[in-house]
Amino acid sequence: MTVTRDYYEILTVTRTANGDEIKRAYRRLAMKYHPDRNPGDEEAERNFKEAAEAYEVLSDENKRRTYDQYGHEGLRGRGHAGHDFNNMNVEDIFSMFNDILGGRGGGGFGGGRPRQRRGYDLETEVQISFDDVLTGTECDVEFDRVDVCKTCTGSGAKPGTSPATCTTCGGQGKVAQAGLGGMFRMVSACPACRGRGTVITEKCEDCRGQGRTPVHRKLRVRVPAGIHNGQAVRVGGEGEPPSPEISPDGSGVNGDLHVIVRIPEDERFEREGDHLIKVVPVAFTQLALGATIAVESLDGEHELDIPSGTQTNEIFRIEAAGLPSLRTGKRGDLVAIVRLVVPEKLSDEQRTLLTEYADTEHIPVHDANESGGSFWDKLKDAVTGRS
Repeated sequence: MTVTRDYYEILTVTRTANGDEIKRAYRRLAMKYHPDRNPGDEEAERNFKEAAEAYEVLSDENKRRTYDQYGHEGLRGRGHAGHDFNNMNVEDIFSMFNDILGGRGGGGFGGGRPRQRRGYDLETEVQISFDDVLTGTECDVEFDRVDVCKTCTGSGAKPGTSPATCTTCGGQGKVAQAGLGGMFRMVSACPACRGRGTVITEKCEDCRGQGRTPVHRKLRVRVPAGIHNGQAVRVGGEGEPPSPEISPDGSGVNGDLHVIVRIPEDERFEREGDHLIKVVPVAFTQLALGATIAVESLDGEHELDIPSGTQTNEIFRIEAAGLPSLRTGKRGDLVAIVRLVVPEKLSDEQRTLLTEYADTEHIPVHDANESGGSFWDKLKDAVTGRS
């Protein structure tokens, strides 16, 4: 039995994600698992098809509504089942979403008007703290990518020589094959020249005929205040150049670098959107009599007035003491939950006073003058049967 994964899990988005978030998530996965970047990798091809299927459903308002309510069976039962991506050619899948990807990595697979040649997007991660979310920060990131070979300017050919026209496709970079008894023709990249239209007879020594050379990049990236865990900072033009199959002469523009921001949980606070939640320990007397206490926040302490008679686990809100909104900069609130902390040990004076207070409420408690006894005394009484 084939188990179909949750579409939101495949695209790594929440169930409340909007259309733009779904589109960006699919674009990153499509770039990551595209067969041009993972030749011969069957797992990458499966992931590529899986992401395409998830995107087709979640990007369609009607299909998404049906899927949210009834799941995969609901899609099949209501005639909304998507394409059978497992039996489709990966180039055909990619061409279906060429508009979404802006022609990135699509080469000549998609029809329509020519698009600017654009390279692959890349992805890396950085980790920041809760305190960094309040003010924003700068992070150093390091990553590897390929660039156009400077020696051969991306052609892959030894300087002074030129690539030869591919005899398989006649320089077209594409070949056509008949399908379904000759009813139509399927056009795909030429297997001999991989879509270039030319073959290299004498390879460039620096890039070994690839037209691209690996480089290690170091950048300083500004992470804005208010960012959430898992969101990405886009650095334009720091991705890879178009592949040689798409741009044999090295022309075109680089893709982007997406820096995924990770924010570990903070033991002091819990985050809920732009609001912070904090449990504040308080004593019985503070709840009963009322008090003004100091509550820790990310930018110092705030005074909180607790009225007399406050119950444990009551909630108070300190306005504008939370985190800033990523879009507006307006700060959320700090939500303080006051929680009673019972002392584990009492002095004789405290015990006497509390016993007298209990008497006024007619509450049964241990007598302040009676000793509870040590552990060994209690153990001895249990062994001898004394109560």
